[in-house]
Amino acid sequence: MNREQVLTRPAVSGIEVNKVLKNTYALLSLTLLFSGAVAGLSMALNWPHPGLLITLVGYFGLLFLTTRFRNSALGLVFVFALTGFMGLTLGPIVSYYLTALPNGHQLVMTAMGGTGVIFLGLSGYVLTTKKNFSFLGGFLFAGILVAFLLGLGAAVFSMPALSLAVSAMFILLMSGLILYQTSEIIHGGETNYIMATITLFVSIYNIFLSLLQILGVFGGDE
Repeated sequence: MNREQVLTRPAVSGIEVNKVLKNTYALLSLTLLFSGAVAGLSMALNWPHPGLLITLVGYFGLLFLTTRFRNSALGLVFVFALTGFMGLTLGPIVSYYLTALPNGHQLVMTAMGGTGVIFLGLSGYVLTTKKNFSFLGGFLFAGILVAFLLGLGAAVFSMPALSLAVSAMFILLMSGLILYQTSEIIHGGETNYIMATITLFVSIYNIFLSLLQILGVFGGDE
């Protein structure tokens, strides 16, 4: 009896991991589509950007609610509320690049393509090699906190050079976060697909925005 339990435990663990992975990618796909639709709607209706303060309050407030109800059906509601809100803030930014720069469409498409390549490449690497990147956790937490504070400073004091540096930092940090979160899923460190989805969504969102800003500075034909 004990021998059977020992032999079946890894199989059960593998089934659970595959379930979390499947649910995470399914929910991530839906949230990306929903966020993109909201961004498109905000662009079509020419909605203004809500501003830094409302963006921060909305993001952290909805993130708190998502985390609070992550083990219930309400968690799914708040996941879509959060990702929809992020799409709402994204629309005016994308609209600016499309209208302010002659090659804005090319820059946006390049940023989207680059984001896709980064996400698929890093996720595929972890899923293929099964490497454990849990050691990145502490470094990523500290790095994201520093980058966030520097980003706030750059926005408040209008420092373009610092803002550009922060964008480069976020690309590296969010890439590391994709490695970390994917690794956590396949090694059983993350068993809640709602929280895994939010982490990956935020990583994709920030990589896209950061790439767009960098491309706008170095690739914009004004």
